[in-house]
Amino acid sequence: MTGRSKKYREAVQLLDTTKAYSPEEAVGLAKKIAHARFDETVELHLRMGVDPQNASQQVRGITILPHGLGKKTRVLVFTQGEAIKIAEAAGADIIGGDELVQKVEGGWIEFDTAIATPDMMGKIGKLGKILGRKGLMPNPKSGTVVAANNLTRAIEDARKGQVEFRLDKTAIIHLPLGKVSFEEGKLLDNLMAVIDAVVKAKPSGAKGQYVKTASLSTTMGAGIKLDLKPFLTLSSG
Repeated sequence: MTGRSKKYREAVQLLDTTKAYSPEEAVGLAKKIAHARFDETVELHLRMGVDPQNASQQVRGITILPHGLGKKTRVLVFTQGEAIKIAEAAGADIIGGDELVQKVEGGWIEFDTAIATPDMMGKIGKLGKILGRKGLMPNPKSGTVVAANNLTRAIEDARKGQVEFRLDKTAIIHLPLGKVSFEEGKLLDNLMAVIDAVVKAKPSGAKGQYVKTASLSTTMGAGIKLDLKPFLTLSSG
């Protein structure tokens, strides 16, 4: 633990690194050991038993956190024509067509979620390298490419705390669950919603143990192992 702050070392003393905690215990412990001066984000990390190189074993989806993420989500919409009025009425923060594509192409990424109507996909395809790295590229599978008549619902869902999850190259899924300042019950509700969504997204090509390990952490905190049995029981309701 060389180089760690005194507060970090004191917080870790509350953690038994040999124990796997139940979801309820882990959420409570995450709040106790958070030591930063800002409101840290509580994060979930899942090591999946699938092959990230196998197209039939990809894990990806979206879910709405019941209690949101504890911050205002800045919603950008790539669209044109009459759909601009729909996006404006729904409360999108940034709306535009060609000029907005050029702005993002220049490196501007001051938003949290990007939504697009299908007629814009040919124009924003070139933004893949910029938005893809940030997990911001609109995609039909994540519910962020929608017809104009579905824009209002998509924007509302983004406002409510919709999060997208996907398997990374190391077979891990990382997801935010909310802020340390949230009540334990709210963090647990958000955790349950995420687990349920990940379990439902199990690909047909997945074999063996679907979720290998799971842990919670805060932005500046140590990882807290989750006991998989009660962890997965939550998802079955």
